[in-house]
Amino acid sequence: MIVYKNREELLGIKKSNQIVARILHELRAMVRPGISTAELDAYAEKRTREMNAVPAFKGYRGYPASLCTSINEEIVHGIPSFARKLKDGDILSLDFGVILEGFYGDAAVTYSVGTVSNEAKMLIHNAEDAFYAGLEQVKVGNRISDISNAIQQKVEDQGFSVIRIFVGHGIGFALHEDPQIPNFGAPGRGPRIKPGMALAIEPMIAAGHWDAEILEDNWTAVTKDRSLSSHYEHTVAVTENGAVILSKWEEDKSKHSIEEIV
Repeated sequence: MIVYKNREELLGIKKSNQIVARILHELRAMVRPGISTAELDAYAEKRTREMNAVPAFKGYRGYPASLCTSINEEIVHGIPSFARKLKDGDILSLDFGVILEGFYGDAAVTYSVGTVSNEAKMLIHNAEDAFYAGLEQVKVGNRISDISNAIQQKVEDQGFSVIRIFVGHGIGFALHEDPQIPNFGAPGRGPRIKPGMALAIEPMIAAGHWDAEILEDNWTAVTKDRSLSSHYEHTVAVTENGAVILSKWEEDKSKHSIEEIV
């Protein structure tokens, strides 16, 4: 069942997502060769608690950390470790969520570590471009699969592939709510897009084949052919006036208040 949110509830979800956005923004300066993924996780949890929020992922279905850190062929749910140190040329996907006053925030980004290959740069850019292609379909009256189809087309037009075992999702009062939002499929299917929806749209793509598998830790998903993977996610509100990204970092608060956004 899809849970629709009123304006005040969307504002609460935005506040949570602004913490997510701020921490992902701060982590960017820490991503460099030699740092361990556990150090990034520790920083993310510390900053979350400093802002009076709670990590959304830690303990969720047994996940042991606050931040998902997925390197190179790892698609999502990579577990932070002091033994995993970033190397020049790596790409690192960070997926992060928090809970603030009962509202969930969730976003993801892929960062370059040092100097990366042209293929890696293109893959990272394509995941972001695919998100924005999907965002263009977040219009009242469209259907959820219109988002899915736009993402798939953008990804495949660049010669990459869409990971198919993971989907985007509704969000707000829980981390994962209805509807599910695949990153592939025919348009014109699924629920109608209506005001009050809060959607986590998250293309996960691969440089090679889309097939994936889960490692022995029962969390880390990797491309089966071990090709590079990139992840990009924002939480989006549907309003009468269109889509609003809630998890985009708004460094200059003087330009607009939260109340003016939703």
